[in-house]
Amino acid sequence: MTSPWEAWAVGGVLVVVLFALARGWSRPDALMLGALAVVMTLAGFSDRLPGPDEAVAGFGSEALVTVALLFVVATAITRTGALRRVALPLLGRPRSEAGAQLRLAMPVAGLSAFLNNTPVVAMCLDEVRAFALRAGVAPSKLFLPLSYFSILGGVCTLVGTSTNLIVDGLHRESGAASLGMFGFAWVGVPCLLVGVAYLLVAGRWLLPDREDPLARGDARTWTAEVRVPEGSPHAGRSIEAAGLRSLPGLYLVRLERGDAVLPAVDPAERLHAGDRLVFAGDLARVAELRADRGLEPATDGPPPPGRGQAVLVEAIVAPACPLVGRGIREGRFRERYDAAVLAVSRDGARLEGKPGDVVLRAGDGLLLESRPGFVQRQRRERDFFFVTNVPDAAPPRHERAWWAGAVLVGLVLSVALLDVPMLLAAFWAAGLLWITRCVTASEARRSIDWEVLVVIGAAIGLGKAAVTSGLAAGVAGSLVSAVSALDGGPFLALVAVYAATSLFTELVSNNATAVLMYPIAVGTAEGFGADPLPFVMALAVAASASFATPIGYQTNLMVYGPGGYRFGDYLRVGVPLNGVVGLTACVVTPIVFPF
Repeated sequence: MTSPWEAWAVGGVLVVVLFALARGWSRPDALMLGALAVVMTLAGFSDRLPGPDEAVAGFGSEALVTVALLFVVATAITRTGALRRVALPLLGRPRSEAGAQLRLAMPVAGLSAFLNNTPVVAMCLDEVRAFALRAGVAPSKLFLPLSYFSILGGVCTLVGTSTNLIVDGLHRESGAASLGMFGFAWVGVPCLLVGVAYLLVAGRWLLPDREDPLARGDARTWTAEVRVPEGSPHAGRSIEAAGLRSLPGLYLVRLERGDAVLPAVDPAERLHAGDRLVFAGDLARVAELRADRGLEPATDGPPPPGRGQAVLVEAIVAPACPLVGRGIREGRFRERYDAAVLAVSRDGARLEGKPGDVVLRAGDGLLLESRPGFVQRQRRERDFFFVTNVPDAAPPRHERAWWAGAVLVGLVLSVALLDVPMLLAAFWAAGLLWITRCVTASEARRSIDWEVLVVIGAAIGLGKAAVTSGLAAGVAGSLVSAVSALDGGPFLALVAVYAATSLFTELVSNNATAVLMYPIAVGTAEGFGADPLPFVMALAVAASASFATPIGYQTNLMVYGPGGYRFGDYLRVGVPLNGVVGLTACVVTPIVFPF
């Protein structure tokens, strides 16, 4: 049967968009919106295509709103330091490369099963570098597994990845029951176990062994001083046990205890309340010292009021600054500028002495803790050449970590045990996290990845166009005919759907791939008279399991630079991983969910 012109038109639009996405001609959200606009324009010439109201209905879909709310939940978990408190104790000190990878797999996959992968990987980047140093393993042996473990963990639950939420939403819109919080685990957990086993065995030969890019040096070295406060969890612990040895990008210069100075600090030296530690390192790592709940900046005087809202600022001292030639403490820097000096950098070299005793020179770099309006005020003055906020440097709200953890557990249990709709549970979770001040309203707004939401909303509209135009039915019919010509049945069709989805998700957004392939997968199942559920499950795994390119999944790109990887590394490690995970999914799915 000849396909209607609408199917050819929608197919042509999708081919152009997929090609443009693969070539990187523009941002995914812009391309998807452009494609949706073309489809809405064509709808003026045919009632087989969705009009404007129907085409944009995806932007108000339950799945899209749920994804947006879970961005807020993930941000709250990260901002309170709850992620670190759960994950870091599980890393320990392994004795081998495989042991390091196995210890990394457990917390990363576990956290990614219930949180968005991106904040989990972002939180782990520096910790994994330090973990690699402790284990004597090249970071390049761990960063790629970090991304892969997060992807595999996310496949295991409804909330582990936005792709699962979207597939579940499409499945429910078709009249079927929700797949549930742990419905994906029947296929996801075997894929996770096989993927971890593959990386433990084959990673020894396939993962590159490269120098840590951070070890190649930084243009500037900053000197900072921190204090062990009363009641610190580090008090009574050794330097090594407190995790203050072998920090990535940081060097412990000395420890000061009263009048005593220990210039070469033994890792077994036990910390006391009141101890002062002087570190040297690059700006980002010095700024991250504030994330350690067992330390506080060793500034003179009390911290600024509302320290949770304080910002970090980088400033360069100008010749016109009245404190040039005077010490920071002597010149009463805090009183003059309402800001505390946390670290100092000069000529890329490590400074001797305490930061507070440094005599300022023009050109010195200062890391400051100040009130939010500092940058705007000082840009109108001549005391500093360069004043800018240090991004993502607000101190964690450690005292709220238990609230955040409790809300996350409540979200999971309410959906899994009480059959609470995912959207309602996500609304309550985000609201409670705001009420308990685990996340502020401004942080909640900033946490939402609008590009992802636009891609999802536009893809839902394009998916409807693929169905109403007859394109999905035509492609599914062709797939059924091709498989039947090979004397194949539903299993071979399942493999074909998985392979096509896996290929597309390496080139374009995994969420867009899931939406566009869903009607084809369901149509293929119906063509064989099979239950669509196994095809839906295979589609969900294939759309998320993107291992072969750095652009296929956001976390793959996040580890690209820190691991010193090349494009070929992803092909060498990821293509076989795609194969073993795909084989596992295609074998396990029809066993658990028969045709």
